[in-house]
Amino acid sequence: MNLNEHTALITGGAIRLGKAIALELTRAGVRRTVVHYASSAGPAQETVQEIRALGGEAHAVQADLTNLEATQSLLPRAAEAAGAPITLLVNSAALFLSGRLDATDADMWDAQMALNLRAPFLLSQRFARDLPADREGCILNLLDTRIFRPGEDHLAYRLTKAALSDLTKNLAVALAPRIRVNAVAPGAVLPPPGEGIEHLMGVVRERVPLQRPGSAEAVAKAARYLAESEFLTGVIIPVDGGEALV
Repeated sequence: MNLNEHTALITGGAIRLGKAIALELTRAGVRRTVVHYASSAGPAQETVQEIRALGGEAHAVQADLTNLEATQSLLPRAAEAAGAPITLLVNSAALFLSGRLDATDADMWDAQMALNLRAPFLLSQRFARDLPADREGCILNLLDTRIFRPGEDHLAYRLTKAALSDLTKNLAVALAPRIRVNAVAPGAVLPPPGEGIEHLMGVVRERVPLQRPGSAEAVAKAARYLAESEFLTGVIIPVDGGEALV
């Protein structure tokens, strides 16, 4: 798919994987990008400037996607900021909270379900409704390689990403043929917030067959591939060094 005429909205686009995807899609030809952020106003403006330096148009829009009204208004606000309808949606924003069964309380559950699952659903629903009749669209979801194997850590987070995996496949059927819906499932590519490289290398040594970490750029290239591949929908690409295999 030629991305030159597309306008993208990247949730969580100010930092980490969202930022890497925003920059890679600009390199691929996306003309306009709306960088969504919740509290990272400074990094969002930095990402906007980097996109502009690559030759793209960019705008930053703030929204708390755990809030229902803010989520429902994000698509029209993004389209207004860009001056064009959103035709490429990347659901990257997520909340990653540690918690086993006995440590997961209702607040942890609700916050992660709201941001990691409800927001992508509502944004995809509005995206499909607002997409101009003469345009084709693309939705990309960010999952996690944890969806391929059960575990007791990060219980609510795991459930949100497993459900988002199913949502990806269901939306691929429901929104065909005009909208393709795919996903990337990263593994050990970045340390979790608050952790350093040693934590990441510990994960790599323990369970990554390639025995090296990935990168945000590797995830972004997979996202670009899915955005450009016009005959792929309902596809989930693990970018995890083989972690899902063991």
